[in-house]
Amino acid sequence: MQHVPIDLTGFRRGEAGRTDADSTLRVVILGGAVEGKSMLVERLLRETRRLIPDSGGAHGTISGNIPAGSLGHVGHRVNLLGTEDIACQVLATGKKTILVSDTSGHEEDTRYLGSAAAISDAGVVLVDALDGVQTQVRRHIRIAALFGIRNLVLAVNRCDLAGWSEDAFRRLAEAYRAFVEPLRLASFAAIPISTRNGDNIVERSSRAVWYTGPALLKYLEGLEVSAGARQRPFRMPIQSAGPSTSGAWSVSGTIASGIVRLGERVVVARTGREAHVEGVHGRDGALQQQGAAGEAVELALDGEIDAAPGDLLVAAGDRPEIADQFAAHVMWMHDEPLIPGRPYLLKIGASTVPASITEIKHREDVDTHQRLAAKTLQRDEIGFVNVATQEPVAFDRYDENRETGSFLLFDRLSRHTVGAGVIRFGLWRATNVHWQALDVTKESRAALKGQKPCCLWFTGLSGSGKSTIANALEKKLHAHGRHTFILDGDNTRHGLNRDLGFTDADRVENIRRAAHVAKLMVDAGLIVLVSFISPFEAERRMARELFETGGFFEIFVDTPLEICEQRDVKGLYKKARSGEIQNFTGISSRYEPPVSPDLHLEAGVLPPDVLADRIFDHLRLQGIF
Repeated sequence: MQHVPIDLTGFRRGEAGRTDADSTLRVVILGGAVEGKSMLVERLLRETRRLIPDSGGAHGTISGNIPAGSLGHVGHRVNLLGTEDIACQVLATGKKTILVSDTSGHEEDTRYLGSAAAISDAGVVLVDALDGVQTQVRRHIRIAALFGIRNLVLAVNRCDLAGWSEDAFRRLAEAYRAFVEPLRLASFAAIPISTRNGDNIVERSSRAVWYTGPALLKYLEGLEVSAGARQRPFRMPIQSAGPSTSGAWSVSGTIASGIVRLGERVVVARTGREAHVEGVHGRDGALQQQGAAGEAVELALDGEIDAAPGDLLVAAGDRPEIADQFAAHVMWMHDEPLIPGRPYLLKIGASTVPASITEIKHREDVDTHQRLAAKTLQRDEIGFVNVATQEPVAFDRYDENRETGSFLLFDRLSRHTVGAGVIRFGLWRATNVHWQALDVTKESRAALKGQKPCCLWFTGLSGSGKSTIANALEKKLHAHGRHTFILDGDNTRHGLNRDLGFTDADRVENIRRAAHVAKLMVDAGLIVLVSFISPFEAERRMARELFETGGFFEIFVDTPLEICEQRDVKGLYKKARSGEIQNFTGISSRYEPPVSPDLHLEAGVLPPDVLADRIFDHLRLQGIF
């Protein structure tokens, strides 16, 4: 098979294939591991090829940004979110192009379903007539509904083995109806099928004489979904901007939703700079009257605009929200739990920005619809959360525009996908809290003190000597007339962080608070010495990124664990070894050593005063004083 790596973000539903966008339907198959989903997909492909031999019928896997016309041939396989492939068939029925995705039914693979559901219009819920609606099936239904699918059809498989019993089918259909009723679906249908024999999949079967509805494929052909991507407001993530070869200012990208026409006013959402469209050029460079969702275009504008790759170009009269905080549903996909306050990368459209989950409002029980309290999210769990981005982003509410209302979360170090989310609404405070301009600057405060303010971040195991070295260094700096302050991990837990424990989530919040306090002190013109275990690389990186280049020094106080235990004057290691203290760094909680610290101190070898002198000399060489 041909492998075509394509990013999920921005998949234009209804824009693949060679037919008109409004005649394309994206369908995901839901169900457990043994319900026969793959057999159903193969049966659909085989029967549509038999009915329409020249239809093409591509198959493979779909993720996103697929240009119109790219799925007209057999053998396309693309990668979903950088993870395992999700099988997809492209069925040309003569009336509609149907993209059918098959996701794994194994419980450990539930995270892939969220990604497929986020780009689908409808779902086929496949259940076994002998087993009924099992837990994993209910989980799939709940996830699909959460990610915006409002058209679900129940396909009851292996009705042949159940003797084509009408009573058994009706009971199962009613159980399904009762479960989905709270989800407020747009359509409801139940169809008895047999994937083994092909009954009621493409054509009506005579075996179920009591069933008078359509076959599954006919039902999907006639399914009307909500407004397609072309009918939503114009949105185009900008891939490039600048003067064209003719000298006119132009922007290019793939249109996420809506239509843009010659003469229309467009605006860069982030900057508010407007322009008129003077030319629309397609993929081949030809001039055309308009560009529509799914098309890669270059737009010639009547003037220069302040735009950069990642910005969103939108209709001037129908703009998206812009905020750095919003509420969202997030499905977590990683083995490591989601921890509020931990920094991640958020990708929305073509823009990628640092972000964090500031609060988990509740966790969604996908089996019972209940809302449960949660401090973290584990793999495959869904939570309603508040998200904060480092800079404002442009978005639409997911219910209004799925193309610009969904996002991905990536680990900042590995760049692996860890979550997928849908935006419910911007937070009111995001648009009502602004930076207050101040006349006295950090530079003017530092000038009074005759020094360059900076943050010295000491990290290492408990008992490594961080606080001892920081204290020795501060005395030396103080003796030379430098203005300093020490933020010590133990001291802050008596006040600023007294409400925090020692779980991973609490440790992340502990470091977040300390880093922001240190930033305020540096803005005051001080040399700030921060002595925290700070065990996780992600949080130390977050702290560094708060400061300007040259204003942060990571100091790794590297002392072997056995020496730290020998110095254990507080008896903490002994208690941790006996199980009296949980989540103790180095024993029951991991420590991630710095990869490339600014200073690496072998504190198990040299005395604190010598190491303090080494830091002092380093600061002088860096021009701190």
